[in-house]
Amino acid sequence: MSFAARLHAAADRCGAPLCVGLDPFPEKIPSLFGDRGSQQALENFCAAIFDAARDRCAAMKPQLGLFEAYGPEGYSVARDLCREARGYGLPVILDAKRGDIGTTAEGYAQAALGAAPGFDADCVTVNPYMGLDSLEPFIAFAARTSKSVAVLVRTSNPGAADFQDLSVDGAPLWTRVAEALRPAQARLQRDEDWSDLMVVVGATWPDEARRLRAILPAALFLVPGFGAQGASADAACAGLRGGKGGVVNASRSILYPSSAAETGTMAQWRVAIDEALAAAAAQLGKEG
Repeated sequence: MSFAARLHAAADRCGAPLCVGLDPFPEKIPSLFGDRGSQQALENFCAAIFDAARDRCAAMKPQLGLFEAYGPEGYSVARDLCREARGYGLPVILDAKRGDIGTTAEGYAQAALGAAPGFDADCVTVNPYMGLDSLEPFIAFAARTSKSVAVLVRTSNPGAADFQDLSVDGAPLWTRVAEALRPAQARLQRDEDWSDLMVVVGATWPDEARRLRAILPAALFLVPGFGAQGASADAACAGLRGGKGGVVNASRSILYPSSAAETGTMAQWRVAIDEALAAAAAQLGKEG
């Protein structure tokens, strides 16, 4: 079963193209889960989020940089999350933003997408700005294993314009990157409608998302910037087609809603998280 088919099946099951980003900021994890900054708090928090979200989202996206801050214990928790999610049938996008060449890139691809001791994720984010040869080991691995690669194209951060909007032969650089990905889109297309190639386009750029959809009509979109970064559901879904063709990521708005900060019991915390999940899914389900 292709990655695209798995992702769409999960979205159909939960009723919305929602991806839950797992961003474990030590200072934000409630003391209910243990001493802040401890491995135990990280494990307890991530397990509780997984339990709350697994039936309410189409994918989960661990932010590897934030797990790395916990050292080898953080890596262990991230790997356990990937294993549990995949066992549950929930796609995992490992947000590692890798970018290198040759055997180093092959090692990164094996670590992110390969079986143990790798993370065995369904998809990994990669940075294309070292060139197409930096993407090849990831795309080749994905082609062999029915997995995916999410290439940064038009990101949601304010500084994205510093380089991504630079004019190259009369068009923004990000469009040139997208055009260069057309062969990868075809190479990873395993069914009539959708490729397993994924591209990252920020929810803060709906016009760019529509333009990107015209360039890469079969690619899946990973859309950050919805929720805490301020983008609306309408803007976030601008590049999707009838709710298909990708997922919209929400992290802090689901993991750390203001209503959860003041809770004194686990039951109260769970109610706050359930409400945040329901609100995100309702908004995205309506727009998607």
